[in-house]
Amino acid sequence: MKRILLAALLAAGFSTAAMAQGASYEIMAPAAPGGGWDQTARAMQMVLQDSGIAGDVQVVNVPGAGGTIGLAQFVQGKAGDPSALLVGGYVMVGAILTNNSPVTLEQVTPIARLTGEAEAIVVPASSPFQTIDDLAAAMKENAGGVAIAGGSAGGTDHIAAGLFAQAAGVDPTTINYIAFSGGGEALAAILGSQVAAGISGYGEFESQIQAGTLRLLAVTTEDRVEGADAPTLKEAGYDVVLENWRMVSAAPGITPEQVETITADITKMAESPEWQEVLTRNNWQNRFLSGEEFKAELATDITNTREILTAIGLVK
Repeated sequence: MKRILLAALLAAGFSTAAMAQGASYEIMAPAAPGGGWDQTARAMQMVLQDSGIAGDVQVVNVPGAGGTIGLAQFVQGKAGDPSALLVGGYVMVGAILTNNSPVTLEQVTPIARLTGEAEAIVVPASSPFQTIDDLAAAMKENAGGVAIAGGSAGGTDHIAAGLFAQAAGVDPTTINYIAFSGGGEALAAILGSQVAAGISGYGEFESQIQAGTLRLLAVTTEDRVEGADAPTLKEAGYDVVLENWRMVSAAPGITPEQVETITADITKMAESPEWQEVLTRNNWQNRFLSGEEFKAELATDITNTREILTAIGLVK
């Protein structure tokens, strides 16, 4: 009898421990390591585990085509799986349009918008371009001769480059934009002076800007980035305001109850002190939005992005 009682107590203990560990998730970052999606996925991994919301969280990287390769794998391979999450955002919206992707965000289950971030325009410290006006002047003289590194074609970085060119009086269809699938690759090209300039989320360049190996010329948001000594494009006379945002989606084909559970976990994560620290550390803005409001906002963003990409010649 004692053995039975002991076994029952042990079983109850293991059951309670298992429940306390929370859910298990696999987060796909549909890009190479080092970029904004990878940073977001790994920050989510850390916070979900450290705050006790989830017991085990894994991150997988599937780079290529602005996230559309990973998106296709996610839709085809994770249908009905409540443990599968996908990081995406503004870049993916543009990449789907420019790549004519047969798989779209309509085929996943949007959970929440998480963050917003300024796009930063940088040059190597050795660059002759001291100001954003210097870069604009060089592009006016020979747009094709000014190589600009950034993320995937049609993504936020590419859109920022096109809008900046347009605001500077340069035909955006003539710019020499070189797309990289991961932030690490783009950063290496900029630091190695293989390109004239680079555009990406401020957080991806921050440590190099602070170390003095990159020079920040301007940011794309309405307001300056706190602690960064550089104007906004609008402040510098270029009528461009753009903020990159990132989101998390769940797999297609999950139940309403599973959507509710996942949304509750992501909401807890976004409200946790650990996530607030992540936002501060990375200079990410809190843009949390979930449920029907987020779905409506996402639909509007897709429509607006199509209009922008058409205007700068990236979508016909």
